[in-house]
Amino acid sequence: MYENNQWASTGPQRKKPTFGKILGIALAVIALLVILVGAATCFYTVDDKQQAVVTTFGKVTEVAGAGVHFKLPFGIQQVEKVNVNVYQSIELGYRTNSNSPENYDVVDKESTMITGDYNIVNVEFFVEYKISDPVRYLFGSTDPELILRNLIQSQVRNVVGSSSVDAVLTDGKENIQMQVRELVSQILEQYDIGLTLVDVKIQDSEPPTQEVIEAFKAVETAKQRAETVVNDARAYQNAQLPAAQAQADQLTQNAEYLKQARINEAVEQVAMFQAMYEQYALNPEITRSRMYYEAISQVLPGVRLYINTGSGGDVQMLLPLENLVGGQTTTPPATQPATQEGENE
Repeated sequence: MYENNQWASTGPQRKKPTFGKILGIALAVIALLVILVGAATCFYTVDDKQQAVVTTFGKVTEVAGAGVHFKLPFGIQQVEKVNVNVYQSIELGYRTNSNSPENYDVVDKESTMITGDYNIVNVEFFVEYKISDPVRYLFGSTDPELILRNLIQSQVRNVVGSSSVDAVLTDGKENIQMQVRELVSQILEQYDIGLTLVDVKIQDSEPPTQEVIEAFKAVETAKQRAETVVNDARAYQNAQLPAAQAQADQLTQNAEYLKQARINEAVEQVAMFQAMYEQYALNPEITRSRMYYEAISQVLPGVRLYINTGSGGDVQMLLPLENLVGGQTTTPPATQPATQEGENE
């Protein structure tokens, strides 16, 4: 027994690990895990529709765009991603049903408004906006979407309250939308909450009762019929204008022709008078007699003219009796030469 125990005591002895070694191994494992966790959280990815706001110990130090970026781990740097290139919407006066998008629920306290002529209408607006400044959006206000909703609702009531009921329900919607958009955009610039208004549209507008709805539908139908009649009248006008213009052109051309003919006739008469005057200046007596004879011929057409020159002596002149008895009377011999001589003169 002794020998066996002695032999056993003289064999190789295994040393037990000390507490310091165990602690060192544990710390090494913890450090490795910390390094792995830190390496896994040092990188972040931003897509093309986002921007990332980086804060270091709570202070904004960087705004990163799309891509893979590095940040300090363990909460030293925090990253907040914001959708800046995405249009977001606000429904005012109604809420779309998520289970049935084609149906929606009316919110009366938002849609019921009073117009400038003291009529009550229900108006629903659809608003689009986007984030223009991610830093101001995150840290400029507590709830920028709520601020924008209240601002739009305030300006909508302001514009509708200064408009007539006809404008709200029929032909003034475009003007109302433009006014609301301009007013809200101006105030957003003053508030500087990092949001930009993109568009404001009237989703629906109607009177509060069915009777009034039917009355306005009748008014709208009458307006459409009036527009149809006006368009038909304009079409008829456009069809008749070319013919009327052609007739006017023809009348103008005829008037110009008559005008030129009168001018030419006047010029011709002036030329004839000038030529006659020149002859008159050369032989006044002869020209005067000729003008007299021509005037008698024009005044008494078809009348036979006898000229007594006084060269017949005592020969008695006989009156022409053919017009009285319906026959021909023989002209006295003494008168014939005188007549020919006078005609020759």
